[in-house]
Amino acid sequence: MAVPAIEHDGQRLTDELPRRLAGRHLRVAVVGDAIVDGWLSGRCQRLCREAPAPVVDITERSFTLGGAANTAANLAALGARVRLVSAVGADPPGESLLREAEQADVDTTGTVVHPARATVAKYRVCAGGQVLLRFDEGVDQPPLDRAATAELVRRLREAVADCDAVLVCDYGTGVLGGAVRAALRRLRERLPLLVVDAHEPGDWAELAPDVVTPNAEEAASVLGTAIGGDSAQRLATLERHRDDLFAATGASTVVVTLDRDGAALLSRDHPTHRTWARPVPDHHTAGAGDTFVAALTVAAGTGLPLTTSVELAQAAADVVVHRPGTAVCDTEQLAHRLGSYRDAPVAHGQLADLVAEHRTAGRRIVFTNGCFDVLHRGHVAYLNQAKQLGDVLVVAVNDDTSVARLKGPDRPVNTAADRAAVLAALSCVDHVTVFDEDTPVDLLRRLRPDVYAKGGDYTPEMLPETPVVREFGGEVRILDYVPDHSTSAVIDRIRTTPAAATPGRTR
Repeated sequence: MAVPAIEHDGQRLTDELPRRLAGRHLRVAVVGDAIVDGWLSGRCQRLCREAPAPVVDITERSFTLGGAANTAANLAALGARVRLVSAVGADPPGESLLREAEQADVDTTGTVVHPARATVAKYRVCAGGQVLLRFDEGVDQPPLDRAATAELVRRLREAVADCDAVLVCDYGTGVLGGAVRAALRRLRERLPLLVVDAHEPGDWAELAPDVVTPNAEEAASVLGTAIGGDSAQRLATLERHRDDLFAATGASTVVVTLDRDGAALLSRDHPTHRTWARPVPDHHTAGAGDTFVAALTVAAGTGLPLTTSVELAQAAADVVVHRPGTAVCDTEQLAHRLGSYRDAPVAHGQLADLVAEHRTAGRRIVFTNGCFDVLHRGHVAYLNQAKQLGDVLVVAVNDDTSVARLKGPDRPVNTAADRAAVLAALSCVDHVTVFDEDTPVDLLRRLRPDVYAKGGDYTPEMLPETPVVREFGGEVRILDYVPDHSTSAVIDRIRTTPAAATPGRTR
């Protein structure tokens, strides 16, 4: 049975959205490589005598779920009903993994315990907040034998029989072989949503996944080309090779995770959408990809637009990277993160100080403004483009009185505080402020941005702000116009749509 799509107002990135998604209890089968993540932490104050190697006095040990098991735990923490289809050894790490998974509300009846197999484990040795060493166990193993594979396939069929989404996590440890892919291929027409997170996404192309989520290195491998340089260069390379990515992965949507640079959403029918991450030290990023793909699956599987889904996924990943070790983002943590934007608007004086700090640091300032009443895909697309014109995006929002003057007495639908909070939750937006004039010319004179961007079917000469911006040496840029996505059109559709109707599922 298909999960009904979230209604119009459920697409807004507010603290209520994670709770609404959790209430749907999406049924997800996670198929893939379950791993134990170990963290050994202590003090390092000397080198050993035998070699120039640091000596770590271990004071703390922790063992958590990793790989497909961590993805399953993140799904469960976000309200999904999850069954883990995998294989582990009949060994202490395997026993620990199953016990931890069950405590995380993950159904492990789909997991095969194999007496001749070692559970994959990855241990990190840390001191002073730095990872000094990682050592792995059980990685180089032969594929599962015929009997274990047959049992895994049987449990796979049971797990996907009534699921809403299947998430494949293939990290090359020998659990997922040709027989598992063949079984999923036979079941493909029954699967409402198939997401693939794999080191070699091309191996799954014959299944025509709905979404694949490679990182930049994996995308480069499947393309057979380098994806290097800064974030803009990497994004440009992905843009040039987008059709090759679709062909090589068999997917209709590719989400390339770019570590500290966020992620790029490439789909066949829409412009590329990018998210921006809150950078942290690299040693804090373990498991962030698992959280990202879990949140993406929950959102897309429940019918949210893919742009909203990747923004939600980025927010969830940003939660876990600010915590040590391999962490999980639950519904309330994600709601708190999104709810923190309720006080998003910045006063003009404080904003001027912030912009001055950015400019001193050599950052390029982009400014845009609008009513942004009932945020829609056209808004999101043009804000995403605006961010890519510089380093810092400032969005000025008309207050309620000026919206009523500009749009009519029945507007705005949402208050300025609500509109600002939703805008601030977009990863491309750095600062939001509210102004009460019909045009932001006074604010432009005060901030003197490098670029003034507007979305729509304008020309620079039509804008009263253009002379002001050019007066202080700024640049005016008109961004792409997305037809049939005006706020008025969205409001008209909401008003004329019967209350019982819901949009179709996003595939």
